[in-house]
Amino acid sequence: MNVSSPRPLLVVGAGIAGITAALEAAEAGKEAVLVEREQAVGGRVLRSHQYFPKLCPPSCGMEINVRRLEKNPRIRVLTGARVAKADRGADGWSVTIAVSPRFVNERCTVCGECAKVCPSKVPDPFNLGMNEVTAIRLPHPDAWPRRFVLDRSACPSDCKACVDACAYDAIDLNAAGREETIEASAVVLATGWSPYPIEKLPEFGGGRFQDVVANVNFERLASPSGPTGGKILRPSDGTPPKKIAFVQCAGSRDVNHLPYCSAVCCLASLKQATYVKEQIPDAEVTMYYIDRRAPGRNEDVLTKVAATEGVKLVKGKVGKIEECAGGLTLRLEDVEAGRILDAFADLVVLATGMVSSLKGEKPPFEVGMDDDGFGLDNPGASLFIAGVARRPEDVAASVRDATGAAAKALMAARRSA
Repeated sequence: MNVSSPRPLLVVGAGIAGITAALEAAEAGKEAVLVEREQAVGGRVLRSHQYFPKLCPPSCGMEINVRRLEKNPRIRVLTGARVAKADRGADGWSVTIAVSPRFVNERCTVCGECAKVCPSKVPDPFNLGMNEVTAIRLPHPDAWPRRFVLDRSACPSDCKACVDACAYDAIDLNAAGREETIEASAVVLATGWSPYPIEKLPEFGGGRFQDVVANVNFERLASPSGPTGGKILRPSDGTPPKKIAFVQCAGSRDVNHLPYCSAVCCLASLKQATYVKEQIPDAEVTMYYIDRRAPGRNEDVLTKVAATEGVKLVKGKVGKIEECAGGLTLRLEDVEAGRILDAFADLVVLATGMVSSLKGEKPPFEVGMDDDGFGLDNPGASLFIAGVARRPEDVAASVRDATGAAAKALMAARRSA
């Protein structure tokens, strides 16, 4: 395929889908610019403890992709960047990228001396605000570019302790942002997803009770780089839970919230049940579900977890959760038993769904959306959607989807050359 057009492919979003799309295009001979709003690439995949299909730490696969990024001269990566403006032309897009000041330059050696003297603490974005970190820090252990970042807004007035501690002149507190314009032959939007906010589920205790957490937060609790160092503990008192309830379709398949199924929530909860049993063997785990969905070969995961001692899968719809002495009471309908009952848990995990990052936003591109807010390709405008911005899916499916998006973008670039 002739992909020699001098104008690059622009990929917005450097999660697993965006990285894949940029790499596939570059390795096919196309110049690519990868834009990420955070200061490190990797997106939500790196916030998982383990991921399918191998149930291994996501740093394994991401390390391979980072090496590919580093070695490929056809890819330019802009972190801390966002699309400020996009104009469609006859043969592509003219896109203005706003790059925020990083304050820490490429001379950073990640020695950590600056963090030792930093007086300011901020909620840790990587751990979803569940702990605090210094204002200057490495974003997370697997961050790339491997360089510290500074939350400048958290710095006390006239403080320059980090500058004085840095022996490499790597910190510039007066750094300024910049803009640049990219003439792109095609655009791939891989802007990812957000979890449905549990605060919108007060009937389940979301945002009301400390020991009601979202599935994405539970993933961080189980991770060695998480706020508890990988120990599964109740947020209220820091003790290991003895009875854990997973509530499926929390806000999903519900006309009042998300009317669709997010495809991965059942598997995520089954996976998280294994986290519990591996770490707390005598814990009792109950998963309350409407339907059990584990497509393809992942049915093996369902069969294995369902057969695990101390794990119960109950077909039942939870209607309300309230605090009680020592824990939480779940009011639910046991469908198979045909009765309403109360169940006890000392930790509840809400399996909330995936919301496309495009929903509710007005991106500067001509993005069509379906009824649920997921993006639609616009081949006539050389604009393509990849990953969970397009539909709910797991990591493996996002990689396949991004490869397809890259192929479509290359064809569009060839036509406009």
